[in-house]
Amino acid sequence: MTTKAEERNPRGIPKAPFITDVEAHIGGPDGAVDGPLKSFQDALAKYRFMDSSLAQRRAGLEDKIPDIKKTLAMVEYLQERREGKSKATNDDEDDLEADADDLEGESTKALTTTFELNDTLFAEAELEDTDTVYLWLGANVMLSYKIPEAISLLKSKLQAAEASLQNTIEDLEFLREQITIMEVNTARLYNWDVKRRRDKREREQALTKAKTAAG
Repeated sequence: MTTKAEERNPRGIPKAPFITDVEAHIGGPDGAVDGPLKSFQDALAKYRFMDSSLAQRRAGLEDKIPDIKKTLAMVEYLQERREGKSKATNDDEDDLEADADDLEGESTKALTTTFELNDTLFAEAELEDTDTVYLWLGANVMLSYKIPEAISLLKSKLQAAEASLQNTIEDLEFLREQITIMEVNTARLYNWDVKRRRDKREREQALTKAKTAAG
């Protein structure tokens, strides 16, 4: 017995049944094929529509994830700069204090950088020392966050986007298997009907010839 869990993938996409016996599926040697054939074609169209939608979603996520990573890296850099992290390994207390003073002076300097206005246009800006950043959330919405909150938000969004991308890729692979199965089902049903019609025509021709010979 097939369970419900086996009939759908984890995101609820139904699994296509493989028709092993066409004749049994349509209800016997004289069964109608129009209904089952239309059912196969409808299912195939739905699978292809889902495939197209998920392919667009995959492309969007593959564009979005690098942007999130770049934004996260920048905000983490700002946090490190504010905290005045030093790579010094000298254990001498005086040296450490001197390094800290130097680093503090560097961290309070305005940071000069360039930012992208569009694909081919960049502008220069100075970033003042601040504990707040502004993030675009989409739909022309921008909110301010403290740097630690921004890092937490970006990490959660990155994790969610990467998980969504992985699920989308799995769904696309699953869908393409179902499309192949439905294409095979459709072809087998069509070919079976063509053969049935041909056999019937040949029997009728043979019967006509037999009657003509007998007459």
